[in-house]
Amino acid sequence: MNIDLKEQRNQKKLTQSELAKKIGTTRPTITRYETGARRPSVNVAKKIADVLGFDWTLFFEDQKRQ
Repeated sequence: MNIDLKEQRNQKKLTQSELAKKIGTTRPTITRYETGARRPSVNVAKKIADVLGFDWTLFFEDQKRQ
């Protein structure tokens, strides 16, 4: 993932729980995205990016280079 999701979330002053609620998922799922243990689907990536204000394709940048 070519985005520091935790940093982006902190800049918007949101907790993991608040972000999870805004996009319709759970706090543990946000933790997995932030640690890189899991990558969001395209639909979820778009929701997160919309809330946090960045380009959703950044979630998949490293895949393009492979």
